Amino acid sequence: MTREEFKKIFDTHFTDVRNYIYYRAGDQELATDVAQETFIRLWEKNSELVTDNLKALLYKIASDLLITQLRKRNVILRYKGRVVEEQYSESPHDLMRYKELLQNYERALENLPEKQRTVFLLSRMDGMKYSEIAETLGLSVKAVEKRMKNALQYLRNAVGE
Repeated sequence: MTREEFKKIFDTHFTDVRNYIYYRAGDQELATDVAQETFIRLWEKNSELVTDNLKALLYKIASDLLITQLRKRNVILRYKGRVVEEQYSESPHDLMRYKELLQNYERALENLPEKQRTVFLLSRMDGMKYSEIAETLGLSVKAVEKRMKNALQYLRNAVGE
């Protein structure tokens, strides 16, 4: 693949790969790092590439890299405390309500099974159609529909608690 072909692939798929990883991990910085590493790997394996579905290959590479990164992060976090403090200019009452809503939402998303969370976020955050999600993840449209149904049902129950 030439440099121009690679640039076109990068420009076409980088945002989608980054969003996919972000939806799985919930960390924008990690998602960007993994997406960049994915394209580095693609460039390094340039001569070995024989694929009909480049997008699926990119998602597979990104998924494998994410798992590796999360394993490394878990080891580090076991030995090191992590405190993230965000600052807001709203009133203390608004800030408390916002934090509570954000925690409830994040907790519900964290507790969602990964497969359902990925489908939910690709649909709701990325605006992808079920058929696009199915193609991206290598699933049938029915499987995507079922995962979305289960995700919505879980989130409704989690909010109702």
